Amino acid sequence: MEKRVQEALDEIKRGTSEIIDIEAIEKLIKKYFETGENFFVKAGFDPTAPDLHLGHTVLIQKLATFQKFGGIIQFLIGDFTATIGDPTGKSETRKILTSEQVLNNAETYKEQVFKILDPKKTQVMFNSQWLKELGTGGLITLASNLTVARMLERDDFSKRYASNTPIALSEFIYPLLQGYDSVAMNTDIELGGTDQKFNLLMGRTLQKAYNCKKQQAVLMMPILEGLDGVQKMSKSLGNYIGVTDEPFDMFGKILSISDELMWRYFELLSSKSLKEIDEIKKDVKNETLHPKKVKESLAMEIVERFHGNGAGEVAKAEFEKVFTNKDIPTDMPEFIFKAPVWICQALVDSKLVDSTSQARRDIKANAVSINQEKIDDDKLNLQTGEYILQKGKKNFAKIIIK
Repeated sequence: MEKRVQEALDEIKRGTSEIIDIEAIEKLIKKYFETGENFFVKAGFDPTAPDLHLGHTVLIQKLATFQKFGGIIQFLIGDFTATIGDPTGKSETRKILTSEQVLNNAETYKEQVFKILDPKKTQVMFNSQWLKELGTGGLITLASNLTVARMLERDDFSKRYASNTPIALSEFIYPLLQGYDSVAMNTDIELGGTDQKFNLLMGRTLQKAYNCKKQQAVLMMPILEGLDGVQKMSKSLGNYIGVTDEPFDMFGKILSISDELMWRYFELLSSKSLKEIDEIKKDVKNETLHPKKVKESLAMEIVERFHGNGAGEVAKAEFEKVFTNKDIPTDMPEFIFKAPVWICQALVDSKLVDSTSQARRDIKANAVSINQEKIDDDKLNLQTGEYILQKGKKNFAKIIIK
């Protein structure tokens, strides 16, 4: 029993930044192993941006780990709090979303997260269910649990206050509402990012204030680095892997990460156990396993997670066809043009480049091929026929000129 509990705790602690009250988590897991009694693990999502990348899934992977050891996931869609907007890390008041926008985004989230979480061990909840009923009196009682001075201890608020940047009163209410969610949901453990610490601790404070006979444990996950291995994964920085990326692109992006970053991705994203990863590390260190093979296995695992069984093998075969055998992919966008077509315009119209000036630069840089042969003439006009245009290593288009 003790060994099973310790193995569970090792998996839960894996990759975490900070855990508050690990003893409470240990008791819950031990009780589950002894009696089969489940416990509740909360994670809140304000559905303000429906497209997830792998950085977002770090938290969801940890939720899936809890499901293996008795956790029932309370996947909280903050449909009420999203109309306020979480002020964490923001330098200005956020725009309020419409109810329709919130619900549309929530549906997209649900579709994506159930590729990781077990739906049978997940409760999808909406905090409008209890927050709308809180009422004015309930809100005043709730607000009495926090002072303005304590709120201004938050780094983002203190900076905005010092610089005379407006702070809406509704933003002060947000952490209280997030904490009250834990009261209403009777949560045992809450998960969040390191930037959420203030809000996560509010749940503990309010459960005590409302005599819930428990104070939730708190587990915080780090921010995942993007493909560059330096800055956090972000769409705006272009260093991200989207969970809706095509299998070929997802596979190729994961293969592009450094050998050092590969272990970070294994720790935070892989479903392999710590023991399995340890064995892989030993094999790489002993040079009985090449890092590229390890990355391929990670890439296949993640592709299959989001695209289904067999998708990883297909992506790997397609990738090898393009890069190892220098072949062309079996599936590529197709465009039809009227003859004659200037090569630079063809590159723009087939969406391989953004402008004809960029096309000229790429041709001069020897980065453009027609039917797998490099070209250097940026004045070339293509006549009737079928051509495979290629820009760089993995950007292809089939054009038909009539």
